[in-house]
Amino acid sequence: MASDITVELRAEVARRAEYRCEYCGIHEHEAGFAHQVDHIISRKHGGSSASLNLAYACLLYNRYKGTDLASIDPESGEPVRLFHPRRDLWTDHFLLESHRVVGLSGPGRATVQVLRLNAPERIAERKLIAR
Repeated sequence: MASDITVELRAEVARRAEYRCEYCGIHEHEAGFAHQVDHIISRKHGGSSASLNLAYACLLYNRYKGTDLASIDPESGEPVRLFHPRRDLWTDHFLLESHRVVGLSGPGRATVQVLRLNAPERIAERKLIAR
């Protein structure tokens, strides 16, 4: 955890997200590892550790995202920004269908790809949770 993210700030981010990953929706108690605080816009790109630039994320998604802000929409081949949990509504960009996260927009599709939201182990995890 970044040294400028206090225990209180982490708790605020977790409560705001209702302890769910803001990229896939899985509750922290159902995940294999504790969620992490993600800098939506990384410090490398001028992002701060202010609450509005922080999201609650599964450990793996936070690692896969890294400092990325954008990627290529796999459908159009065009560069697009990634999903921004503070500015975007999840339902405008994603749909959960048969335990898979489906990207509904360029940012949604790019985020699914970059964060590997449908890795086999994540789909298996969603299936177990659904039971």
